[in-house]
Amino acid sequence: MNKTNSLRSVDLNSDLGEGFGAWEMGDDDAILQVVSSANVACGMHAGDPHIMARTFARARELGVAVGAHPGYPDLWGFGRREMAFSATEIEQFVAYQVGAAMGVSAYAGHPITFVKPHGALANLSQVNETVAGAIVRAIAAVDSSLVLLTYPDGHATRIAKEMGLRTCAEIFADRAYLPTGQLVPRKQPGAVLHDAEEVAARVLRMVQAGAVETIDGGLLPMDIASICVHGDSPGAIQMAAAVRKRLVDAGIEVKPFS
Repeated sequence: MNKTNSLRSVDLNSDLGEGFGAWEMGDDDAILQVVSSANVACGMHAGDPHIMARTFARARELGVAVGAHPGYPDLWGFGRREMAFSATEIEQFVAYQVGAAMGVSAYAGHPITFVKPHGALANLSQVNETVAGAIVRAIAAVDSSLVLLTYPDGHATRIAKEMGLRTCAEIFADRAYLPTGQLVPRKQPGAVLHDAEEVAARVLRMVQAGAVETIDGGLLPMDIASICVHGDSPGAIQMAAAVRKRLVDAGIEVKPFS
């Protein structure tokens, strides 16, 4: 589906519903008018039932596909800190969050079709087989028809395919890549990219090449079916709109992968 020079459509996704109670994160309504898929926080790193319901309902109105966005139970650290949980504990809190998303999305009349792990949980699933296996087993146990949206080259994708689950390969529009294919850690300079037009041009190059650009100037071949634009960063709306426009202007349709 993602061979060089043959890609004619791609998904544009964003992590949404990441407020909590009266606390807001980003402009979800504006981002929902740009993206084709929304990864909705399930209450552990962010989000709550009311925010989830509103996000699912608005996505339904706009024809945006929705998925569960489970993370570590870490509201304080926004799910971006590695935490010491056993494989069984990870399976259980992922299953809990996916189940919550299934219930609330059904209530909103717009059932989820995929799962995208969040933050440190997702990053570890790329390189840690134990964490990856726990996530995949949780999804399979709750609903094996759900698609796993994650890194194309990590343990989670491999394990999901071995277990017969469908997967979707994701890259990040506004994050720098190491030559290994991992993201540059957020604490390092240059890890997060901010110039909307430069990011949009970079995304188009990567989609057309079927590869990610790495910080050493190289190209690392990688499947690309979905592109994440973060909704919580400064200028997120302008960046998402610039990425979409650049893709569409190049003849690449933006539509949900699921």
